[in-house]
Amino acid sequence: MENKRLISVAPGDGVGPEIMSATLAILKAAQSRIDFEELVIGQEAYLAGHQSGISPQAWDSIRKNQILLAAPVIASTDSRYKSTNVILRKMLGMYANVRPCVSFAPFVPTQHPGMNVVIIRENEEDLYAGIEHRHTAEVTQCTKLISRPGCEKIVRYAFEYARSHYRKKVTCFSKDNIMKMTDGLFHKVFNAIAQEYSEIEHEHWIVDIGTAKVADTPEQFDVLVAPNLYGDILNDMTAQLAGSIGLAGSANYGAQCAMFETVHGAAPHRAGQNSANPSGLLQAAVMMLNHIGQPDVAEWIHNAWLRTLEDGIHTDDIYHSQSSQRVGTAEFAEAVIERLGQEPEHLGVIRYEQNRPLFQIPPYKRPQVLKQWVGVDVFFDWRGADIAAFAQQLQGLSPPDLDLKLITNRGVQIWPEGFADTFCTDHWRCRFLAKTACSAQDLLQLLSALAERKLDFIKTEHLYTFDGKRGYSLAQGEAPEGNE
Repeated sequence: MENKRLISVAPGDGVGPEIMSATLAILKAAQSRIDFEELVIGQEAYLAGHQSGISPQAWDSIRKNQILLAAPVIASTDSRYKSTNVILRKMLGMYANVRPCVSFAPFVPTQHPGMNVVIIRENEEDLYAGIEHRHTAEVTQCTKLISRPGCEKIVRYAFEYARSHYRKKVTCFSKDNIMKMTDGLFHKVFNAIAQEYSEIEHEHWIVDIGTAKVADTPEQFDVLVAPNLYGDILNDMTAQLAGSIGLAGSANYGAQCAMFETVHGAAPHRAGQNSANPSGLLQAAVMMLNHIGQPDVAEWIHNAWLRTLEDGIHTDDIYHSQSSQRVGTAEFAEAVIERLGQEPEHLGVIRYEQNRPLFQIPPYKRPQVLKQWVGVDVFFDWRGADIAAFAQQLQGLSPPDLDLKLITNRGVQIWPEGFADTFCTDHWRCRFLAKTACSAQDLLQLLSALAERKLDFIKTEHLYTFDGKRGYSLAQGEAPEGNE
């Protein structure tokens, strides 16, 4: 007899324990070759003093088993605590989030009966790096990090997924008309990697109009790849377009570990009411079964679930005038179990390949670049009114090799040649550029002079060129140097 695969299971918070119980009941009834190791993640771990929401025993279990089936947890808004899901994804290198979104019309009402799209979301960086600071009384900052290795991994994953799942098109979403360096890098890497997959159509949309297109005509899209924040938004939107976010499961993949979860949250206001739809977690479990080499069980469960939808046995979120029976969480699971061995008559029978082509993302090759330090942006908490006098004071304090070139407020040029119409806060950026190359001595001399005058500088950002190309953004209104 085949050995059973041990997986880690996190019941979560809110409706989590109910939908997990329903899902595990179906997995057991389907005779999945799995043993379950339950662990503590979420509110109970927070209350026990674990700032990640993950107990040490949970970390040990996940790293040992390398598979986690996770129900949703209550997200803490307390700044002392980080998002549990984000920590899991980043700490365990699960860089790819995969979320299929399929219409089940007419059994689940939707305006898009032909919808069949897969969202592939970068999982480790972007604004989800969680690097935030309060700089002044009026201004807070969140740092957006986009790396070339991160872009290459997720974009290549999207094309490899499309190839191995016989998908025909990959669409990239970014906002590089505004964030020209971060989202610009994502788009640039997408264009380069797309050339290696000539059999797959590729296209790019600016995320705002692209999202509008998905909302209007999702049938036009096949595989979507996006940075973390945009992918997160698309995940929920497409799930709702298909009929209910309660239907949506997702997978998180890394080189070693994988996590399978719902798209929706813990919904604590519905806990204990036996009303939540377990389908999202069940769909995640089906993805898990395929991942661990049990496509036969995945197929059996998936077809029984589709037959349950066809028979009109629906939970509150998808119940409608054509449904035959409104059921709770546990009763829905029982209905799926009763239909194990049956197949849908209208939605299409699922057949999973026993030996789907596997793919691995090659290691990143770090390029050699010439990096030169050419200046520094110094940020101030300043509440004066005479910007010209402030600029004159800074010019008098800067060392001979550094010239004050501009002052901005929230990215808009205020000096020289700013507009009186521009609204300003107490957060100012002052750009100093070197006449030749910047040195640590130049910066120390500048900061020492500022400190002596008791000017409240709150942070610095070094300005570099890479192979002679500017590695920092221009301010809104700033003229480019030279022939840029």
